[in-house]
Amino acid sequence: MRHIEAQRIVVKIGTSTLTHSNGKLNLQAIDQLCYSLSGLVNDGKEIVLVSSGAIGVGLGQLGIKERPSSIPEQQALAAIGQTQLMTVYQQRFSVYGQKIGQILLTHDVMDYPKSRENVLNTFENLLKLNVIPIVNENDTVAVDELDHHTKFGDNDQLSAIVTTLIDADLLVMLSDIDGFYDKNPRKFEDAKLIQTVNTITDETFMKASGTGTKFGTGGMTTKLRAAQKMLTENKAMILANGENPSVIFEILNGKQVGTLFVNKH
Repeated sequence: MRHIEAQRIVVKIGTSTLTHSNGKLNLQAIDQLCYSLSGLVNDGKEIVLVSSGAIGVGLGQLGIKERPSSIPEQQALAAIGQTQLMTVYQQRFSVYGQKIGQILLTHDVMDYPKSRENVLNTFENLLKLNVIPIVNENDTVAVDELDHHTKFGDNDQLSAIVTTLIDADLLVMLSDIDGFYDKNPRKFEDAKLIQTVNTITDETFMKASGTGTKFGTGGMTTKLRAAQKMLTENKAMILANGENPSVIFEILNGKQVGTLFVNKH
């Protein structure tokens, strides 16, 4: 059993968990996620949800098979998908009596002390009201090619930045993989799940190979970068499979689920 004391928790969920391979929303996973997070708030926890999926959902809405390479097309898809995503979240959370709010961020907002303070105040007041802030990058305006100061790069990094900003106790990253392995489990049958990681080295990154799904942007490397930030900030992160989002209950009950990234005490 693990001992995890966490009152303020950031949960990050990836596109591959929120959508099916055809880009349609995975309503069962979303419903279970909303049920689980609502239950945690009822239990007195403070919860922030960092949700990917805007572009992926936009693709599904328009029946487009592949993520386009042009920035304007991606921005348009994000605008379409974000609306749909929040509509579904609103519907499902309301079933469990849970209030939500939306926060769309760009990197420059976090770089300037005044706007950073304003964002933090928004988070603090939403949490005080038992509202779950749902965070995403503002993909309609954050463009790497136009201004590298606006874009986080991916929501794995965004979730780590949010965890640090609000001084959360734990980052739970729900992905399409069971945790961190000693080698790529999709290529090697003898790959072993590593239950606890205390330090991240160049060798750790070497073990992380492969990219994300065709609808998402993340991969194991981006998750390790997020974990590295958490260790630097002396915070804990758990990487687990989000196929069944109620796994969050097991994580907080101390079961050996996924990979725990934590400094040695």
